[in-house]
Amino acid sequence: MANEQFVSRYRKYGEEQPYWKAGIFKIRLPFVHYKWSVPEMVQAVFMCATCLGAIPVLQEVLGVEYGVALSMVIINGFFYNLHVLLGDPVVPGWITPAIPIITAWLTEGYAMGPDRTKALIAMQLILGLIFLVFGITGIGGKMVHLVPNSVKAGVLMGGGLSAIIGEMGEGGRFWTYPISITVGVLIAYFCLFSPIWANMRRKNKFIDAIGKFGMLPAIIIALILGPIVGELAFPQVQWWPLIKVPEFANIWNQLSPFAIGWPSAATWIAAIPTAIVVYIIAFGDFVTSEELIRSADEVRRDEKIDFNANRSNIISGIRNVAMALCCPYTQTCGPLWAAVTAAVSQRYKEGPKAMESIYSGAGTFRWCTFICVALIPISSLLQSVLPVALSLTLIVQGFICTQLAMNMCRTDIERGICGVMGIILALQGAAWGLAVGLILFFLLFESKKNQEQQAVEQVAVGAPSEHDNQ
Repeated sequence: MANEQFVSRYRKYGEEQPYWKAGIFKIRLPFVHYKWSVPEMVQAVFMCATCLGAIPVLQEVLGVEYGVALSMVIINGFFYNLHVLLGDPVVPGWITPAIPIITAWLTEGYAMGPDRTKALIAMQLILGLIFLVFGITGIGGKMVHLVPNSVKAGVLMGGGLSAIIGEMGEGGRFWTYPISITVGVLIAYFCLFSPIWANMRRKNKFIDAIGKFGMLPAIIIALILGPIVGELAFPQVQWWPLIKVPEFANIWNQLSPFAIGWPSAATWIAAIPTAIVVYIIAFGDFVTSEELIRSADEVRRDEKIDFNANRSNIISGIRNVAMALCCPYTQTCGPLWAAVTAAVSQRYKEGPKAMESIYSGAGTFRWCTFICVALIPISSLLQSVLPVALSLTLIVQGFICTQLAMNMCRTDIERGICGVMGIILALQGAAWGLAVGLILFFLLFESKKNQEQQAVEQVAVGAPSEHDNQ
């Protein structure tokens, strides 16, 4: 076989990529344990706009200046590299569906300043501890079966609705950049979800190449269109200094609990429901990660891939605790950037000549985004489009979350619980949403036998299938 003739200068056919063992971790460095991947490097140069999209949220919610917010993004970008460095074969990212839930909880419950920052510190520390405890004890892999299906769907529905309401509601970014966001969203939806576009990709290599960059075409169009219609300033590229050195002193004095003080007992208690909801959202990423890696591993027999959900939990916990103690992050630290991991996995399936190892793609991408967000010419070029880029990310996430929530529901009762819980969660916050979802679940509990019977009856009476809806 051709794959056996060309595999890797780092490993033999069918073996795991080399590493330095450190307990549950498997340490891998670029050039030492895996090859640098040029296509992922190029993609990272442009996709760092999504990472920089955290800046306007940090400014609006925490009241920090642009330089401090950019420094926070750079620090967070460094921690992204822990996943591949410690053996996790995925591209990590934000817990994106949770962003509107977290920001609403902070802005509605706490005044701008130290009180709001302390609330975020408490929530992210609790979240980090949940990750760590579940990863160390090994119960993380069992949690997906313990949380009721309707409640998981309701959490996703609430995150999706919150994202759309936050952008399209009163005071949302849409009303400041209506043309840029409208055109950008239409392009993003078309490139990501349209069957027409998918068919075009199969027939045309150039279009297929564009499609591999996910939301990037929408962000580029917004960058060009925004200044033309007067919604965005023309980019002002700053060439010097070349690299942004994080403002560690300002970050410490303004954001660290060691400088501003620790949250009160009441704040710790109030943060628990939100932290639980955020973890439930994040836990779906472990399932997605495992499935993406499994499908890639089935195609590429030349490399054995080891994905460990407990290890991923621990790494995510380390990132969240570190950020909370240094500079609490409204986007939090999630185990997966699904869109990019899927793109890396798809290209990996093309064979060892396309990508030497799964770690080559994931590792190269994350090291490059970390470098790119720290480069002043790149961050200054994208600065004007960051609010629109963030809005596009959240509106696209809203589509994905609501779609996944509906797909998760198997019965009418689950759909009802999902809808009611999602609306309450979006309007009243995580505590109310989680409480209502659990109450409705126990009040309207269905056994698996009843669920299966209902599904059979729906088919028997001619319930519309996915094929009928297309």
